Amino acid sequence: MNSLEHVNVTVTEPQRTADLLCDIFDWQIRWQGATQNDGYTVHVGQADAGDSYLALYQAQQSHPNKQQQHQTVCNLNHLAVVVDDLDQIESRVKAQDIECYSYGDYDPGKRFYFNLPDQLEVEVVAYPVTQG
Repeated sequence: MNSLEHVNVTVTEPQRTADLLCDIFDWQIRWQGATQNDGYTVHVGQADAGDSYLALYQAQQSHPNKQQQHQTVCNLNHLAVVVDDLDQIESRVKAQDIECYSYGDYDPGKRFYFNLPDQLEVEVVAYPVTQG
């Protein structure tokens, strides 16, 4: 079986971003500590999600080869998180004084977006429960 273990994103304040994700999505910090290049990483995710998590990385040291710095902040389009209760998550995001935008109702679900620090965009999506 092949599965995605983690995504590593460079951010300026890994603890702050991790705290927001934990508050909004009921995630947990799964590990945190020193890493390569005198950096610091916080791993966050669902407690029951097996080996899957998001690594929030902050480098403390530059390297002569910019391609290997791991210092590009949020060089991706967005993260998507599937939730059971879209309204509840929207309330939690707004409670953090974060703006929600790009609401959409599409087949097969509903969604909205918000930005974490460093302009890390998060899509929140909910799919209807199907009767089977």
